[in-house]
Amino acid sequence: MTDAAEVERYFTRSDGTYLFARWGRPIAPIVFGVEDATLSVVKGAFEAVCALAGHHMAETDPELGANVMVFFFRDWEELLPVPDLDRLIDGLAPLVAKLSAADANQYRVFRFDDAGAIKACFIFLRMDEVLSDIPAETLALTQVVQSMLLWSDLAFTDRSPLGKLEDGRDVLRPEIGALIRAAYDRVLPPMAQDETHALRLAARIHVAQQGLA
Repeated sequence: MTDAAEVERYFTRSDGTYLFARWGRPIAPIVFGVEDATLSVVKGAFEAVCALAGHHMAETDPELGANVMVFFFRDWEELLPVPDLDRLIDGLAPLVAKLSAADANQYRVFRFDDAGAIKACFIFLRMDEVLSDIPAETLALTQVVQSMLLWSDLAFTDRSPLGKLEDGRDVLRPEIGALIRAAYDRVLPPMAQDETHALRLAARIHVAQQGLA
């Protein structure tokens, strides 16, 4: 059972503010820097999580073409010559310098529409030794889950959104899956900044779990 306090923690940022957002349009992903086999794994992860959420995917976004861009690379400096990326990411050069100095291996940037819903996400993965040791299916599912909602910057610092089955396979933890499903309930707003929103999410999770009992 996921209670309101647990739900609230997933969307309460390190500065103490509550901020929730979900996608307000179909997701149209594109992946750079991988072979076809990995590309199909990433797109498969998007399809699976969107199906879980009851959200739609599309071949293209009418405004942006692709609204989720996933970049795989070896060094942050590789982003600087990517055509037009500096137009999509404000302050790209200083961001690259900051991430390089921090020896970061991943970063996500979100864009929002006028209603506060997510309209674009840029996922950057520097394939260092740590990420390279993670199976492609696990890495893809983890990144897709973290791009489906605007989670707190602290949401998964102490525990992954995935868990392991007895056979060793990584799967989405049930409580995270239930939270994503509840978050995409069309009765709820696409963006919220009030903690009472967590109560509404928890209530929907409870109703869904009772229905499965």
